[in-house]
Amino acid sequence: MARTIFLIYLGIVPVLVLAETDSTSFSYADVLQEVEQRRTHLAQAYAEGSAEVRDSILWEAEAYLAAVLIESVFPAWYGTPWDFNGMTRTPGEGAIACGYFITNVLTDVGFRIPRIRWAQSASEVFIRELCPVVKRFSGRPLEEVQAHLLASGDGVYLVGLDNHTGFLTVALGEIRFVHADYYGWDTGVESEEIFGDNPLADSRYRVVGKLFSEEMVVKWLTGVAYE
Repeated sequence: MARTIFLIYLGIVPVLVLAETDSTSFSYADVLQEVEQRRTHLAQAYAEGSAEVRDSILWEAEAYLAAVLIESVFPAWYGTPWDFNGMTRTPGEGAIACGYFITNVLTDVGFRIPRIRWAQSASEVFIRELCPVVKRFSGRPLEEVQAHLLASGDGVYLVGLDNHTGFLTVALGEIRFVHADYYGWDTGVESEEIFGDNPLADSRYRVVGKLFSEEMVVKWLTGVAYE
């Protein structure tokens, strides 16, 4: 069973509600088609809306992007094997490297980014490009990263490590590390707790940025490319 994403509103703030559904009939292509349809709908409303409407659309788009990654896009990739040279564009087929997992996912949901160049760069390069606020932790305990994430609120984050990169998700006080795992290459893409035997816990350097700022969401809605 999977969960369907619903957005309800308390004032102008979208609140995520998840309901159990049978996902066996939905392919990854179906998910991406739905994402593009939602992007097109929101983009039109944003283009035609007043300042107040635009603010509401930005809130809705931010919540929607975080929800669809956590509940639909990431799970589609779970189990795809890791390989240092992995570049597959299809979940469950071939293998994927950690950087390509990041840039594939963002490209798939509609961000116009230099997918290959960023996948092959140091992770801090694209974290700085995508995230207006970047926090660096050098030689600090993972508990400090945990406290920073909880204080920064629910959402999806990027994290760059000594020799690795991945996503961090925060939802209702729970933090998960979503990445193409080279510790267990046959396990591949997975979502796991932040503490344990994993690259996040073992890294001495960590750089963290929260995705889906206003600027990033506007680029998603309007189709503006990152250079």
